[in-house]
Amino acid sequence: MDVMRGEMVEKELDILIERRSRKGERDPAEREELWKESVRRYNARRQEENRLAWFDYFSHLAGALRTRAGEYDRRAQMLMQTDQQKETA
Repeated sequence: MDVMRGEMVEKELDILIERRSRKGERDPAEREELWKESVRRYNARRQEENRLAWFDYFSHLAGALRTRAGEYDRRAQMLMQTDQQKETA
């Protein structure tokens, strides 16, 4: 009887030791879900950063084109004025 009781206590101790050694460890399925969520967050952050970078690029490009268009309008006005002056003279 004492041997059986000793084996039972030993099994309980093994279970307790095993639980304590795994304390803080997560279930592999839970760990995979956490990893997937981490990847989703990383991809979302990266996509947002890329979106903002493209927005900055196209905003800068649009501003440069507006400036250039204004310059071309001024040149066209100067040419029109020159043509009008020649016609009136």
